Amino acid sequence: MKVQRVSGRIVDLSNRTEYPGTVEFTGGVIRRLIRDARPRGPGLILPGLVDAHIHIESSMLPPSEFARLAVVHGTVATVSDPHEIANVLGAAGVAYMIADGRRTPFKFHFGAPACVPATPWETAGAELGPRAVARLLAQPAIGYLAEVMNFPGVLAREPGQLAKIEAARRRGKPVDGHAPGLRGASAAAYAAAGISTDHECFTLAEAKDKIAAGMQILIREGSAAKNFAALAPLLKTHPARCMFCCDDLHPDRLVVHHIDALVRRALATGADRFDVVACASVNTVRHYGLPVGQLRVGDPADFIVVDGWRRFRVRRTYLAGRLVAAGGRSFLPRQTVGLVNCFRAQPRRPEDFAVAARPGRLNVIEALNGQLVTRHRRLPARVVAGRAEADPARDVLKLAVVNRYAPCAPVAVGFIRGFGLRAGAFASSVAHDSHNIVAVGADDVSLAAAVNLVITHQGGLSAVGPGRRAVLPLPIAGLMAAGDGRVVARRYLALDAFVKQLGSRLDAPFMTLSFMALLVIPDLKLSDRGLFSGTRWAPQPLFD
Repeated sequence: MKVQRVSGRIVDLSNRTEYPGTVEFTGGVIRRLIRDARPRGPGLILPGLVDAHIHIESSMLPPSEFARLAVVHGTVATVSDPHEIANVLGAAGVAYMIADGRRTPFKFHFGAPACVPATPWETAGAELGPRAVARLLAQPAIGYLAEVMNFPGVLAREPGQLAKIEAARRRGKPVDGHAPGLRGASAAAYAAAGISTDHECFTLAEAKDKIAAGMQILIREGSAAKNFAALAPLLKTHPARCMFCCDDLHPDRLVVHHIDALVRRALATGADRFDVVACASVNTVRHYGLPVGQLRVGDPADFIVVDGWRRFRVRRTYLAGRLVAAGGRSFLPRQTVGLVNCFRAQPRRPEDFAVAARPGRLNVIEALNGQLVTRHRRLPARVVAGRAEADPARDVLKLAVVNRYAPCAPVAVGFIRGFGLRAGAFASSVAHDSHNIVAVGADDVSLAAAVNLVITHQGGLSAVGPGRRAVLPLPIAGLMAAGDGRVVARRYLALDAFVKQLGSRLDAPFMTLSFMALLVIPDLKLSDRGLFSGTRWAPQPLFD
């Protein structure tokens, strides 16, 4: 076998040092790390970067196409929760992700979705009970139990939730958490059930409570949820207990950066460089037992070359000794992907979005820029001819969720502020976690038009405004596109710009919209069955 060599300054995380040297590898494995008397090559040589928690589906790309973009930024592996596609297609969706991921040398580490559906107050396309989850965990390709979102069920010691956790523990597989806002004794009880991580912390105090309970904290910075600024102090106080993740990253962001962006931000805070790189790589490798090299003799040759600590721009990425990206170009070939889906919704009329006025104030969702959590507002309704209508002048718009799995189910309608539309509507079949169609609009005609564009294409993102309509089809489970990732990113950016022209002030309006149906994130959300309070863990009437 041909011996390959890459020279530069080797970053040795185990000994917290760096030195001029050469990485020698053959057959995809590092054979020697040679100290050189003087530098023989430019740049720093580091372990490859790892995303500690991501839903590949949220990139709107299948795994093989996600990998083509991610390696450009030095990412060599992800801990991937396939619960988006599992909510649409069940175990068959998980199998699809595993099979497509195997078509690339990128190291996907898939989990068994723990909450399909996420709650009993919504309609999903599948259900994975304790036995189905146990069967998934028995597969060698499944490395962990993915985020246990029903934290009230864990705290109440519901048998079904505990059975899934126990199935993972019996096989020695880690259990991921999801418990936004959980503090003190409740956080300790949640961790004691066997849950080892959390990526939902949005305050430093919350993260410290969970660290005290024995949990690892995943510092998240995605397209919608941005918690890095709040949690960055942990990099100086508890670096060994931290990892980096994006959770949900839309394609327009993935073409620009990935975990490398978190490394740059972390270094800019003054955190120790060795701790920062560990959070971006080996902490995750060790916690999940990933088959990813840590830049040691005998490890797979999974490493990156960056231009230095100040800029931290990735020059080259190697996977099992194979150069997969260099100079901003991916060398992974595009793959032809199969299409799988479940979409039974029929076109809707404007009348389907009408709301009869009732006495009392409206319970209104308030969306927050850069957050998955929402606020619960009580506001007077704008009533016209006996109907409660959207009121763009007050930024009170209609929010609708349409069941995609049944042809004629009633449309659930609520009211929301924070999106800022002055006219038109936009819709998406990416609607965590059940992935029904979610839409927000300034009037019923626009709402129906935006929803019907998604239905016509059997999944996608759409926007409707005065004299214009646009759609990005997502034919793979209504979640992912089948084309080139950079083209998908450009089309997504065009839709994003269109929505902002309609008045939205949000940084990522489509991503934020996709979480307005996620009941497990407080406070107020909307499912296909109506309003739901995540704080009370119970349905909420539209009118008080």
